[in-house]
Amino acid sequence: MPLQKIEFAPGVNKEGTEYTADSGWFDADKVRFRKGRPEKIGGWAKYNVTTFLGMCRSIFAWATLTDVKFIGIGTHLKFYIMEGIFPNDVTPLRLTTSAGDVTFAATNNSRTLTITDTAHGAVRNDFVTFSGAATLNGNINAAVINHEYQIATIVNANSYTVLAVTAAGGAVTASASDNGNGGGSTVGKYQVNTGLTNFVAAAGWGADPWGQGLWGSASGLGDGDQLRLYSQDNFGEDLVFCARDIGIYYWDSSSGLNTRGVNITELGGASNCPTVAAQILVSDNDQHVVAFGANNIGSANQDPLLIRWSDQESITDWTPTATNTAGGVRINSGSKIVGAVQTRQEILLWTDVSTHSMRFVGAPFIFQFTTISSDISMISPNAAVNARGNVYFMDKSGFYVYNGAVQQIACSVQDHVLSNLNLSQAYKVFAAENNAFSEIIWFYPVGIGATEITNYVIYNYNENLWSIGTLGRGAWLDSGVMNDPIASSVISSSDDNYLYSHEVGHNDDGAPMTAFVESGDIGIGDGQNFMMIDRIVPDFAFSGDGEVSINMKLKGSNYPLQDSTTLSESVVTEQTTQSNVRVRSRHATLRLESTGVGYGWRLGGFRFGLRQDGRR
Repeated sequence: MPLQKIEFAPGVNKEGTEYTADSGWFDADKVRFRKGRPEKIGGWAKYNVTTFLGMCRSIFAWATLTDVKFIGIGTHLKFYIMEGIFPNDVTPLRLTTSAGDVTFAATNNSRTLTITDTAHGAVRNDFVTFSGAATLNGNINAAVINHEYQIATIVNANSYTVLAVTAAGGAVTASASDNGNGGGSTVGKYQVNTGLTNFVAAAGWGADPWGQGLWGSASGLGDGDQLRLYSQDNFGEDLVFCARDIGIYYWDSSSGLNTRGVNITELGGASNCPTVAAQILVSDNDQHVVAFGANNIGSANQDPLLIRWSDQESITDWTPTATNTAGGVRINSGSKIVGAVQTRQEILLWTDVSTHSMRFVGAPFIFQFTTISSDISMISPNAAVNARGNVYFMDKSGFYVYNGAVQQIACSVQDHVLSNLNLSQAYKVFAAENNAFSEIIWFYPVGIGATEITNYVIYNYNENLWSIGTLGRGAWLDSGVMNDPIASSVISSSDDNYLYSHEVGHNDDGAPMTAFVESGDIGIGDGQNFMMIDRIVPDFAFSGDGEVSINMKLKGSNYPLQDSTTLSESVVTEQTTQSNVRVRSRHATLRLESTGVGYGWRLGGFRFGLRQDGRR
């Protein structure tokens, strides 16, 4: 039977059915398209040796003048600075009590310690460190009390509970009931309120677990009652970072990794610094710290449409005067600022209904604001990325690029992505660039019950090709300051998470990575005729040193609405020359899948022994 070379159309196309994706690719996982050919994506391996606490949704890297490289990691529980492979807890403090303000109560045969501290301001899962405590009579000694605890429950505005443990983490049970003050000189240092791992659309009933936090409340969401998102940027050699809708903090690299970040309002010379903001960044060319969704001067209330900026090259002076460049502007469009991205010559920002440009123009106005689109927004605060001079972003209606004007990107998997997206958790969607492969990746959650990120969609902006797949990640940092892309895990079974180096090897952190690509319909003519396939001549390029094994499967049906059945299955190795099959069908699809370790693959041009066949 004569051989026919079939060139599959590049990219995944799921805008129709397998039948309409004629001689193209209909489905994929862990596969990218490069130069029109599908190939297995690179693997990943753990970057940090020890875990960090919480779900990370912000990673930022920068280097000092002496080329010391730091990574900032913002999780829903903590904030870390990593130098090398070990995360260091630099979570800022929000409150340090006076000695004796904190007292304790222990109950016989219980691990629960009840702490009394008037107007503590804590929420469940917050962290507090005690010092200066003495031993309670109920076998809870000073060494047990005097370390960091995570709050288990909030009893009321003046008390909460923790579970007693040793310094090594072992459980401790009181041998007798005791109410004491821990020696009368206990100091409590409270870290900034923790946030949630899931987005909450509204306050009041259902905004928090029943009987906790805001149950029955009619007020808005408060500290710790919303999905925790951080924004970060370097201010010279140091870091400025913002916990969304909480506050703005500063970490001085010269003070070392054992020094916590501090609220900018506590810095020397602080003048009318914002006490709350949705996002911050440092404008590249003019070195203003810009706060989006900040409080106005003289008010503690957050204005979700107000943009404020500091004096040039200052992190502390936010008071506008005739002799500085500090100032502010309120965007009169929509109800809140969703997010902002720094570009080469301007800052692009989105409200919940529109897109705007913020460009430095100097005195007297400092920044000029222009409305770019009055009807296109962004689906989440991190759904945009600046890549090689263009800004790519995702909205609820599709994918867009800004290159002086906003244009929608034609997407061959748009309906697949948007119809499966869990809109209730859309604020978790984030965009990432993988510049080595000219790719923009959007990670997103799917389904109603599964709230965490599980899927991705890739856009190759050089070739205008799309691919899809499954991978749980919380944040992404492209190569640049660091040698390889780095992404965070989304482990929800515990508070322990990792960073992973990507495009490293061919495995899933040492384990097998399943990768596949599946074609659309292969047929003869308009599908009226049956076809016979008696052999397949595969063409692959392999990399790595693992034992190659590609499962090659032909599935077929006689009618578009008929369920496909497996017609042939064979294994391709580095020694395979051809695969002899006997397949007769009107329509067929080809699926290539690898599940081994230590190798990658790239598809070439397949040839099929194929001819028209009769009806019998």
